[in-house]
Amino acid sequence: MPNIKPISDLRNYTAVINEVSYGNRVYLTRNGHGQCAIIDMKELDELDRQKSFYQLMSKLNEAEKSIREEGTISADELEKELGV
Repeated sequence: MPNIKPISDLRNYTAVINEVSYGNRVYLTRNGHGQCAIIDMKELDELDRQKSFYQLMSKLNEAEKSIREEGTISADELEKELGV
C-alpha cells in the first residue's frame, strides 16, 4: 500500500525519512493532491539506468528502421561525402 503523507509531516523530517527504503516510497501531498515523492537513492539510480537504457534502445530502433527504409552507404561513398 502506498505511503501517503501530507507535506506538513516534513516538520518531523527524520520520522518521514526513516519510512523510506528501497521499494517503499513516501508520497507527499499538498491540499490533498500529490506534490512529490521521496525515494531511496539506490532506487533512483536504478530508475535512471532503466531510463537511459530505454532511451538507448529507442535510438537503436530508430537507426534500424532508418537502415531498413533508407539503406546504407559504403565507406568509399562516406569518404567522398566527407571530402576525405
